[in-house]
Amino acid sequence: MKQSEYLRYDATALAELVRRGEVTAQEVRDAAVARANVVNPLINAICDSQFDEPLVQGSGPTPGPLQGAPILLKDLGQAQAGRPCTFGSRSLTRHLPTQDSEYVRRIKRAGLSIIGRTATPEFGFKGITEPELWGPCRNPWDRNLSPGGSSGGSAAAVAAGIVPVAGANDGGGSIRIPAGYCGLFGLKPSRGRVSHGPQAGDIWTGASEDHVVSRTVRDSAILLDTLAGPASGDPFRITPPATAYRQALEQPPRQLRIGLFTASPYGTEVSRDCIEAVESTARTLENLGHRVEIAAPEIDGKTLVRCYTALNLGEVSAMVDWAKQAYNARDDDFELDTRIVALLAREFPLSDYVRLRQRWNEFARALGGFFESFDLYMCPTTGALPPAIGALGTPGHLKVLGKLMVRLGAGRTVKLSGQLEAMTLSNLAYTPFTQLANLTGTPAMSVPMHWTGSGLPVGVQFGAAHGQEDLLLQLAAQLEEANPWFGHYERLDTLGV
Repeated sequence: MKQSEYLRYDATALAELVRRGEVTAQEVRDAAVARANVVNPLINAICDSQFDEPLVQGSGPTPGPLQGAPILLKDLGQAQAGRPCTFGSRSLTRHLPTQDSEYVRRIKRAGLSIIGRTATPEFGFKGITEPELWGPCRNPWDRNLSPGGSSGGSAAAVAAGIVPVAGANDGGGSIRIPAGYCGLFGLKPSRGRVSHGPQAGDIWTGASEDHVVSRTVRDSAILLDTLAGPASGDPFRITPPATAYRQALEQPPRQLRIGLFTASPYGTEVSRDCIEAVESTARTLENLGHRVEIAAPEIDGKTLVRCYTALNLGEVSAMVDWAKQAYNARDDDFELDTRIVALLAREFPLSDYVRLRQRWNEFARALGGFFESFDLYMCPTTGALPPAIGALGTPGHLKVLGKLMVRLGAGRTVKLSGQLEAMTLSNLAYTPFTQLANLTGTPAMSVPMHWTGSGLPVGVQFGAAHGQEDLLLQLAAQLEEANPWFGHYERLDTLGV
């Protein structure tokens, strides 16, 4: 299969070619590997290549819906038995899961061909993908820029045409942010839609969900059909959709009432390009017959950032402790920022963490009230265009201070120094719009609706009430038809050729 032919198809179309016997699954896999060998040296998206692994057909009694289509998994969760899963950290290079995750089991049953794993920031707690373990991952649209994070490797690989879909997960925007930066479609499902079994009951105390980033809406819908549903022992079950997500795309959405806002909930500056993306999309929506009004959920942005910061502190420090206990990791096996976060967590009272976790309910109630009047909200996916590689690294003077405080174990001094606030706000200023959906457990998506004059993609985010992924997918398919974006990838399809 020629590379030029391979790049013309999404996963659904590739599986159809295999089903009709026009091409074999092995030929499709070979084309994906050939593409990876050309472009991955330029973008550094794949951290664990499995190019030489034998083709494994779907494990079900009949061919899966995506039989023969290639996929990359994210190297954060999405465990494969016997394959390293590093979470982007030197501390976990010896971590070899003993069994597949439920996510991977379902991917295999669907007939997808796994060709490797993609890079993520250490423990996935940043909106950029520049781990010291693997080096920076680069945005195919401009290789001086970040593809975002934490699913940055997956998004870069899909945008560059290595695979049509790639595994991703989202605990604070990690599907939607890189989808927005890389011109892809990215849907974060509702809490409980995709099982985290058998290794976990929930991830990030319910803030994180697994899915994919993709070039087309239908691929995302079929993958959600594949991945959705509980597994034995899951802590709770969510109501399944009335019809398959792929089938739901065959019907346009009803007339929707959509609340639009462009102001950052944290009071940070929002790029004019991101605002223009929302405004132009609003005009498209009105032309499609939907009602768009200026409206935003009534939430306290300062409390939201405190809640999300506490979540980061708790989860990252727990990962550090696990790596030390399970794999005898040393302090210098962790990046400096990670060590600072772990140090600060030890100065964070458990009662404060619990109180902040309880306040997530305030956001859920406020958002529920919003959805009594509106079907969806619409806002920028990100607050700014992608940062340059290295731009969000810890400044030199803070590195010196951080190293000193870590060496002295002076977590309280680090806290008083304001370094935590500086690290948090410098990152969240780029991505202030995504955390609300994580803390409320509601579905949200980034749709590639706009390109700047210099050719950079800009995502527009939509959010819905819990369990309404079908409504989001229907609207996304309608927007994809009204404002097709697949043709934009032709510029990237020549990458490295």
